[in-house]
Formats: sequence, structure tokens, C-alpha cells
Amino acid sequence: MQALRGATLMAAALAVAPLACAQSNEELLQELRALKERVTQLEEALKAREAKEASEAKAAAAKAAVPLPPSGMTPQQVQDLNRVNVKTEMIEDTLEGFKGLRISGQIDPTYLYNSAQGRGGFQLLGSMRDDGYHYDSSYFGMAVIDLQKELDNGIRLHIALAPNRGAGSAIDSGRSIVHEASVTIPLADSQTRVLAGQIPNWSGYEAALPNQNRLITHNLLFDFTQPRALTGAGAEWVAGPWIVKGMIANIDEGLRPSGQKTPVIAYRVDWAKGEYRSYGFAGVHGKGPNRVNGGPDTTLNLFEIDGSYNGPGWNAQGQLTLGNQSSGAITPNPLTGGLRDSRWWGVSGLFAYRLQPRLEAVVRADYLNNSGNGGGLYGSGADARDGIGPEMIGRGADGRLLFRNADLGASRYALAVGLNYVFNANVSFKAEYRLDHATLPVFEVVNDGSFRRSNHLFGASMVLSF
Repeated sequence: MQALRGATLMAAALAVAPLACAQSNEELLQELRALKERVTQLEEALKAREAKEASEAKAAAAKAAVPLPPSGMTPQQVQDLNRVNVKTEMIEDTLEGFKGLRISGQIDPTYLYNSAQGRGGFQLLGSMRDDGYHYDSSYFGMAVIDLQKELDNGIRLHIALAPNRGAGSAIDSGRSIVHEASVTIPLADSQTRVLAGQIPNWSGYEAALPNQNRLITHNLLFDFTQPRALTGAGAEWVAGPWIVKGMIANIDEGLRPSGQKTPVIAYRVDWAKGEYRSYGFAGVHGKGPNRVNGGPDTTLNLFEIDGSYNGPGWNAQGQLTLGNQSSGAITPNPLTGGLRDSRWWGVSGLFAYRLQPRLEAVVRADYLNNSGNGGGLYGSGADARDGIGPEMIGRGADGRLLFRNADLGASRYALAVGLNYVFNANVSFKAEYRLDHATLPVFEVVNDGSFRRSNHLFGASMVLSF
């Protein structure tokens, strides 16, 4: 560009040189200005041409980069294909977040008749805030959504939501919908893991969720001698047929009250030989809530042994439990007025026999010895609905129970028989009759205010799971 301009000016100078002498200085300056303007116009025209050529080259390159439509496709078909490709990419991006995610759930509408309570009707999602935890309600009548996800690095996340009827509701007076919220993180390998979160009770041969139990109700040991949930951190180790896990945790508390800082040590060990035999034991030792007398947490010791055996067409399960809690007895020392320790032991056994490929008959028998110091179990004081405590003879003006002999607690028996019919892969039907008996009159008949030694339950439920 500069060379062109210089050459133009030189040519102009040579052209006007012969006239320089004949013209005045003023005329010469005018001619030079005119030539300069002409050179500027030529430069601008050249720039515009260069810009146009660059734009045309860029458009040609972009056109060459676009692939030709498949042979035989119309322009509309090409547009449709492009939209399908875009949507496919969006779906793939969305599904990436669901990789390793397993979603399951269940619901079990239940009909239950309780003779002593004078109550019969359907139960589903009844709030523990209003009704509490009792053997004639416990965990059945649930609706559960269960989410489990395994990440690419082996971390496993488990969240189960059960409004009103889950472990969270049992420890939080019906306010929490979280049944389980736990995570396991692999260490050196997938067999050794860090374990943390809120984990439902892992003691005994029965589970909380309805689709994992043969009967509707739970055994006496499950309801009255075991924790509802553990909240803390620990580890899990798997080696062949052995599974060992332990935690330092709060027992039945998502948040410790002020002044309480001593946790419990909880553990479970399982050994399984194929699908036929399994044995295990579990324990909790430390300080837990004293739900009988209130006040600060007191020392608690829980221990149980359980086992299961599967034969051709039948199954047998059993459990032995021991426990005690400081200052957990129902009645105080008659001489000093001080609180006494509670202690108990119990046994439970279940036998199931398959009458037909889809129909199973089940019988379960429980015994719970709770006679010392007027009785008192983990989480359960005197209760005329559950049949726990000394012999009951009435209620005072304030509604509190009156006892005949406050030093002797009633021991409890329970016999349940039922049928379990598998309708299809997702639906099963249950029917159960249960007789509860005590060594003393501790079941209140609400219709007339009397007390008796036994009570009758009848229940039926449908369990739908996916």
C-alpha cells in the first residue's frame, strides 16, 4: 500500500515538474492537494476490495466444513435428523447423573384389630408424634422410597425415606422422614470401608421394613430391647463368609442434648455359609437415653445372638437377648427412693413352612423376662397398652397407673401365627393372629378401665414393593 502511494506521488511530481516554472506557487499547491485526495480514494477502494475477498474466502471455508446431507434426504429430513441428534446428546448427559442409581420402594396398607384397645381399622402412615411406638403399630403401615447410588470410585450412598413410620420418626417423635441416610467409602479395597450416617438397628433376625418380614408385627425383642437407629461413624470389613462392622455413635439420637458427650460403641458380626446357614451377634455399650425416668443419659448394655437356617421348603430363625440400663427401672427403691437399674433377658424363635410354592405358614414364639425392680426395658417404662410394668390395679386422679406390688414386674409372652401368600413378584398378602400374655394383669381394657393378663390381635396386610 505504501509503495503504491509513493509511486503515485512520484509520477505526479514528474508530471508537474515542467510546469513548475510557468505556474505560480499557489496553483502548484492546489494541484498537489487534488492529487493527494485522489490517492486517498484509491487506497480506500483497495481496502474495501481486500475486505470483500477475505469475507468471501471465510464463507467458502465454512460452507466446505458443513457435511453434505445423506444421499436421498430432503432439507426437512436433514433438520429432523439434526434435532434427533441434539435430543440424544441431552438424554445421554441426563442419564449420566443416574448411572449407578437404584430406586426402589414399598407400601403396606394394614388392617389391625386390637381387642383390649377396642380398636379396629386400617393403618397407613399414622404419625408416631401422636401415637408413639407400640407393638400394635411399630413399623407396619409404611410407605418407603429407597435410593441407592454407587459412584465410579466405589462410594455407596443409601437414603431411605419413610414418613411417620421409619427409624427417624421413632427417635425424633415423628418429625423426621429419614429411615436411613448412610454412606460407605472404600479404603484399600472394596472389602474395607468407612461407614457413616444414620443406620437403622442391625440387631436380631427381624428387619424394620415390611417386605423383609414374614409376619405383620415384630417379636418382643425387636420392639422392646433393641435400638431404633445408630448415628455416627465407623468401619465395615468383609472377608469371605465374615462381615464385621462397628460404629462410635449416638443411640436413638440424631443430636445429643446439652451436657451429654459420651457415645456408645455398637458392633455386629455375621457369618454365613451359603444361603442355608447364618449366625451373628451384636452389641451396644455406652451411654444412651433413659426413656423410662428421663434425665441424663445412663450406662446401657445390650447384647444379642441370632441365627437362621434354611431347609427344603422351611426356614427357622432364633434370637437370644440380654440387657441392662443404669437407673432404668420403673419403680424406685422403696427404702431410699433412689432410682434402680433395669435388667432383662429374652428369647424369640420363628418357623416358616411352605405349604405351596406361593403360600407359607408361619409361627413365632417370644418370651421376655422383665421382673426385676418392677420392670423396665430399653426405651419402655410402665405401659398398659404394651403390657409392661408391675401389676396394675387402676389409675389415679392424674391418670398415672397404680401398682399393687411395685417391686415385681410382669414378664411377657407372645405367640403369633400367620400366612404369607406371594401373589406375584411385587405383591404379597399377609394374615396374622397374635396372642400376647403376661404373668400379671398389665393390659388395660379401655372400654371399662380394667386390667387383664392377655390381649388378642388380628391383622391383614398387602405389601407392594418394586
